[in-house]
This record gives sequence, structure tokens and C-alpha cells, in this order.
Amino acid sequence: MTRATEATTTERHTVNTLRVGLIGAGGISRVHADGWRALGAAVTVYSHEGAEALAGQYGFAVAGDLDALLAASDVVDIVTPTTSHAPLALAAIRAGKHVICEKPLGGSVEEAREVVAAAREAGVRLFPAHVVRYFPEYAAVQREIAAGRIGEPAVLRFVRGGEAPKAGTWFHDEARGGGIVRDQMIHDLDQALWLAGDVVRVYAVQSAPGGDAAEPHTVTAHVVLTHATGAISHLQGTWGARGLPFRTSADLAGSAGTLAIDSTLTPSRVDIPAAHDADGYLPPPVHAESPYTAQLRDYVAAIAEDRAARVTPEDGVRAVALAEAAMESLHSGLPVELDLASAEAIAEVVGA
Repeated sequence: MTRATEATTTERHTVNTLRVGLIGAGGISRVHADGWRALGAAVTVYSHEGAEALAGQYGFAVAGDLDALLAASDVVDIVTPTTSHAPLALAAIRAGKHVICEKPLGGSVEEAREVVAAAREAGVRLFPAHVVRYFPEYAAVQREIAAGRIGEPAVLRFVRGGEAPKAGTWFHDEARGGGIVRDQMIHDLDQALWLAGDVVRVYAVQSAPGGDAAEPHTVTAHVVLTHATGAISHLQGTWGARGLPFRTSADLAGSAGTLAIDSTLTPSRVDIPAAHDADGYLPPPVHAESPYTAQLRDYVAAIAEDRAARVTPEDGVRAVALAEAAMESLHSGLPVELDLASAEAIAEVVGA
């Protein structure tokens, strides 16, 4: 190979390689890192802690500050604690970068709307990372419901639980965007919306008070959603004692039949990061391709093909709205009515 040919080949590789800026180096960052490596992206990492270790493990570059990260990126992937999601997303959007943001999209509906509106105005793509939509079992359930397999959904029951996050982490601190509803149960809040549509009432109860990260309780929370169609969804989330096996399930009954999936049964399994990588409360991977990789693959293709992804900005806002209503119900002890006009306003903001 001549020097000229070598230079041309290198230039072509550089032009065609997606440049990704990964912000955050905690437990969840590793499944995102696995996905980007599988997709052949050139990744730069920025984090207050752990960037060098993560980059060294995966062969990524390290940015010394946020500005350097943004300059080295086409797409920014945010995998940090909840309270930083909106500020980091807005910084990336202002820099003209496409954004992938771990759930929830913001700490409040107002924050989430602001991020969505900013992305729309800037002409960049925004993808809330609701990864459960990419689990093969849940995707299959959605396809069956959309095809009318069970008729009109009537009663939906979702269960998700396992070992609680470590004491002292932000996951337990509601003031920092934590708590079981915002962090864990938002997965099934999103599933309820995906499978049964808009929600008009939310009621929630919890077995122990939240907010104490230093001495957190093991906790079970229940959220009951009344959908605009009259369907009812019941969600149970548990953060339990050390060693409690992770389990997730969904049971759905409609006017013409039922569907059920359960992670404890073969072949129905759930795949999210290994426990030793994420504070000890997540199970080991089991799928041939991680749903996290499938999610990133869809988002990259959506940018390249100028099409919608499986998860839209509107989906991110709606999930935050449900989590916020559930938290309000927990604190007041009363059901919270959701104004459908608010849902219409969300749709208007994101151009749906």
C-alpha cells in the first residue's frame, strides 16, 4: 500500500466512523460502552470519576472537560445521575449534537419538555433510552397487542424487583432524582403507555418512606394507572435485601385473550447489566445481543435514515409525567388526575 493509498484509507475510515461522546462512567456506562464497541464507534469518555478506567478497559479516548467531549462527538450519550440529564442534554444540543439520554429524560416534566423543545429548535435528534422496549419479550408482546391478539387491553400487571442499590448512592435519594418509582419503575410506566396508551389517573403507595440514601429501606411500591380507554395497569416494584434474585414479569388480559412473560421461565428472560457492574441490583445478561446494543443500533439508524426510532422524545416526556404524578400521589396519599390537554401539549411540543 502506498502512502497516498494509506492516507486515503485512513481518511475514509475517519469520515465514516461515528464519533460518540459518552458522559458518565458508572455501572450503566459499561453496557452502553459494549454497544458502541459492537457498533464500531469512536468513543470519547468524560466523567468526574472513572473515565480513565472505563476508557482503558474499552480502548476509548478521554476528554478533560465537557467542551472537549462535545468537540470530539457527533452523538452524545448521557449515562449520569438523573439530576444532570437535562443540563447535559441542553449543553450538547446547544453544541449541535444528537443526544441519547438514559431515563428519565429530566427530573421533571418541565425539564423534559425544555430538552425536547431545544432539540427540535436546534434540528438535532433526541432519544430517551427506554431500553425495555428493546427486550425481545416485551417487543413481541407489543407486536401481539398491536395485531389484536388479545383484543382490547383491559388489565395489565407488571412486576419488577431485585436487590436494592447500595446504601449511600443517589438511587435512594429522591431529592437527587432517585427513588424506586423514578429509577426502577419508570421502565414499566413506559411499558404501560406503550401497550395501553394514555393515562388519566395515577395512584401510588409505598411500603417504606424514601429519601434516606444513607440508611435506605428495602421497599416495595405499587402504582395503579387508569388509561383513557378504561384499561387498568398495576405496577409493582421492589428493591429488596441483598441476594434477592432479579425478576420481571408482565401479565396482560384483554377482551379476546391473555399474554404473559416471566424472566424466571425459559425462554422468557430479561437482559440488563451484570450485578457486579451496577451496584449489585441488576442481573447477568442472557440475550445473544444486548437490548442496549439493539437500542443504540436503532438510534444510529434513525439518524442515518432520517426516521423515527422505537422510542420518541414524546415517549420520554410522558414517562416523566407518569413518574411525577406517581410521586405526587405517594406524598399526598391521593390519586392524581392527569389532564389530557397536557398530553396534547406534549405532543405539540415534539411535533407529534
